[in-house]
Amino acid sequence: MSPEREEHKRKSIAKSLIEKWFSALVRLVDRYAPDRLLLFALNFLDRRVPNRLITLAIKAVERVPRRLRSKAISVADEYVPDAVSNSRKTCTVIAAVGKYIPDEAIPPESAEAWDNVKARLHIPKLVSGKKK
Repeated sequence: MSPEREEHKRKSIAKSLIEKWFSALVRLVDRYAPDRLLLFALNFLDRRVPNRLITLAIKAVERVPRRLRSKAISVADEYVPDAVSNSRKTCTVIAAVGKYIPDEAIPPESAEAWDNVKARLHIPKLVSGKKK
């Protein structure tokens, strides 16, 4: 088999596994996570988690190499199936966590892919424009 064919086969296998994993996760959240539990968790995140912890998480993300962050964003843009985008509960969870990711942490080469992910998964802008 030629190297290009092997690479294509490996990518298609990886894509199908990622899609199956995300689809199973979406079904699990949609079926078993009650709305009240999600509401409680999101309110807890917004109200009870100290700003220091959020800032610490942001700094941890910024320590990840730019290349890896860029690759993760492009994978999210390319491989996340439509089942995730169509799931109200899953999008709510992703948006609740994603809103704390500042635009400064996004590599410039991934800005367009990040905008696509934000639009598709309904991720709002960072709650506070400055780090506390």
